[in-house]
Amino acid sequence: MPPIELDTPSGPARAHLHRAEQPRGSLVLGHGAGGGVEAPDLIAARDAALGAGYTVALVEQPYRVAGRRSPAPAKRLDEAWITVIEQLRADELQGLPLVVGGRSLGARVACRTLQETGGEAVLCLAFPLVPPRRGDKPPQSRLPELEAVAVPVLVVQGESDRFGMPPKGPNRKVVKVRGDHGLKSDTEAVGEAVAHWLGGLPMTR
Repeated sequence: MPPIELDTPSGPARAHLHRAEQPRGSLVLGHGAGGGVEAPDLIAARDAALGAGYTVALVEQPYRVAGRRSPAPAKRLDEAWITVIEQLRADELQGLPLVVGGRSLGARVACRTLQETGGEAVLCLAFPLVPPRRGDKPPQSRLPELEAVAVPVLVVQGESDRFGMPPKGPNRKVVKVRGDHGLKSDTEAVGEAVAHWLGGLPMTR
C-alpha cells in the first residue's frame, strides 16, 4: 500500500504500513540520522515482526520527507514522533499493543518518548551508545536514555560498532551480531533476534 502522510509540527511525516494478517501487536520503527526506512536492518526487523504477527509501520521523519539529510534537533524529532504515533494509534494501529523502536537515532527517539507514546517494549537496532569525540571534550554516554526505559528492551548491536556496546540490564537484552554500526553483515541474525524477542513479549490489549 502507498505510504501514509501524517501532519506534524515540523511538517509532514510518512509511514510505510505493512499489515499482519491476524496481528497480535504493532511495531513502529524510526530510521537513523542520515539514512531512511530502507536500511537493511530495518527491513530485516520488519520481516521478522510480520512473521511474528505484528503489523509494522516504518516512519520517515519530516526532515527526510522534505529531502534533508541532516536531522532536526532532538526536541523536534521527539515531537514529530509522538504526533505520528498518536495518529497511527487512533487509526491504522487502533486497539493493537505497541512496540516502538528504530535504528540508531530512531532508537534514541523511541527511548526518550516512551512515556508519551505508551509503548509496551522498545526495539533498538544499533543504539549509538557513545558519540564520536569532539575536540578535547570527553564523549558523553547515552546510556541514561536506555536506563530510563522501564519496559522490556532489545538491543541488537554489531560486534564492532564504533559507538560501543550497551550493557545488559534487568529488563534489557543485548544481542551481538556480526558487523558494525550498519548491521548489514548478518541481517539474518538481526531478524532472528527480533523474531525471538517479539514472540516472547507478553503483549496486552
